[in-house]
Amino acid sequence: MKINIDASSIRSTAAFCTAWRINMIAKEIGERGIIEIIRERLELPEEMVTPFGEDVSALDIGEGRLLALKADMLVGSTDIPPLMNYFQAARKAIVMNVSDFASKGMTPKAFMVSLGLPPELGRDEIEQLSLGLNSGAREYRTHLVGGDTGMARDLVIAVSGYGIGERSTLILRSGARPGDFLATTGEFGDTAAGLRALLEGVELPRQLKTRLQRKVLMPQARLDEGLAIAKMRAATASIDSSDGLAFSVHELSRMSRVGFTITKPPVSRNARRFAEITKCDPLDLALYGGEEYELVMTIRPDMWKKAKRLIPSLLKIGVATEEREVVAEYNHRTITVEPRGWEHFKSEAEWSGRRP
Repeated sequence: MKINIDASSIRSTAAFCTAWRINMIAKEIGERGIIEIIRERLELPEEMVTPFGEDVSALDIGEGRLLALKADMLVGSTDIPPLMNYFQAARKAIVMNVSDFASKGMTPKAFMVSLGLPPELGRDEIEQLSLGLNSGAREYRTHLVGGDTGMARDLVIAVSGYGIGERSTLILRSGARPGDFLATTGEFGDTAAGLRALLEGVELPRQLKTRLQRKVLMPQARLDEGLAIAKMRAATASIDSSDGLAFSVHELSRMSRVGFTITKPPVSRNARRFAEITKCDPLDLALYGGEEYELVMTIRPDMWKKAKRLIPSLLKIGVATEEREVVAEYNHRTITVEPRGWEHFKSEAEWSGRRP
């Protein structure tokens, strides 16, 4: 059968498709779709040795050395939960960046910050922001060295960092191979539980409530662990887990073209206790929460014992497989792990314009 398509029909179809794409809004596209739109329109330098969208961007500066660059943003109405004060918010903005350097085995050297400040913000609040930025930087043996300020309707803390590293120890998301051990630097679920407790006012025992809230308000980056793993060259792939354990494992799967079986989901004791009280699924808290800032990595089997001795908190939670699917074994059942987690524009986490 022969089909005749004239030029006007082609133009009409193209116009319709273009209009459809233009009419899509950011919430429909999602953070990762937006990143892809940007990537397709950029000319990237030949010196760039990391794929666009990696935890950090690294440029070859010669003699086996890499310059690592990172930028991350914290916005008051979407990223600052109830009870988080200005000091904690500013410190978190630094920790977010440090965690990405850690996942690549790169050392952060300095940070800069662009602050969007509501005009009614007081001097005390600005001082708390400054102290939080400095505290976060000094905690990880680096400094804040400059930046910019401007007026904004909402609080915006946009941090940029630079670091250095060796090309030989850079850990990408794409190096996992079947048989590699899937590991994390700690357990998961506390942050998701803590955030639910803050948002829903869940009645909890005092000690449990304190532990969960601290995970939300004072997160920790695993910089020393990331640098140590990189130095011993034990990891074949690595990613920061701030978007959630499930998304992080799926991203390693996608970039490395392998699957994963999670045989020992790293559900924390606190998350299990919270789930008992609230009648929710502890596995969901661990898989689909986010904001944990643990490292998720694959470890060479022959290096596991050495890595575990050096980093006692390291947990072996599964194995990479040839079958490109992600499943978890939990409570005598095997479930499919969905590729979801925190994603800006699509994830609903609006604090109603709330500021600290």
